Amino acid sequence: MIKVINYGLGNILSFINLYKRLNIECGVATSSRELEGATRIILPGVGSFDHAMDSLNQSGMRPALDELILEKKLPVLGICVGMQMLAGSSDEGQRPGLGWVPGSVRKFDLERVKQLPHMGWNDVDPVDAEGLFKGFGGSSKFYFLHSYYYECEQQAHVLATANYGADFTCAVKNNNVHGVQFHPEKSHQYGMSLLKNFSEL
Repeated sequence: MIKVINYGLGNILSFINLYKRLNIECGVATSSRELEGATRIILPGVGSFDHAMDSLNQSGMRPALDELILEKKLPVLGICVGMQMLAGSSDEGQRPGLGWVPGSVRKFDLERVKQLPHMGWNDVDPVDAEGLFKGFGGSSKFYFLHSYYYECEQQAHVLATANYGADFTCAVKNNNVHGVQFHPEKSHQYGMSLLKNFSEL
């Protein structure tokens, strides 16, 4: 079963409703006990980096998540701030991130971008046409709302890029750990296809 982590941040019901339409079993986890039976995990997130990290750590689920993701290698998908939390640090705050995909979160350079936040539909160019982007072919469009982007330490962890003033990493992958900066739950058919692909990893 796919479990969506509810630590007070994210569009939880959007994921539940979307997977219901796909006839894929999906539930919500608000405690370590409710993570039992999970086969895949979605980590959503909105707002600031430090607040998100504090909320996750205070939820009591962090030790169970570390065990499931790092030891048992369950597939996980971080979304928006949930993706940024996969990094070791962020320009937005002082808290350490999860460190599951080596890298840092950087703020867009206002001299290069039109305005912040980066909001709206944007083309996404996958590096790998398998996994999350299986069956997509070429470029696809997803909905973004953010002012920070992921800077991977290793190019091998870049799964897709987009352009906003300059190319930036908008999806990452490190073995069983995946992250997307955009909102698949708000991205209509493209988002539904990506979330379906995640359920089949």
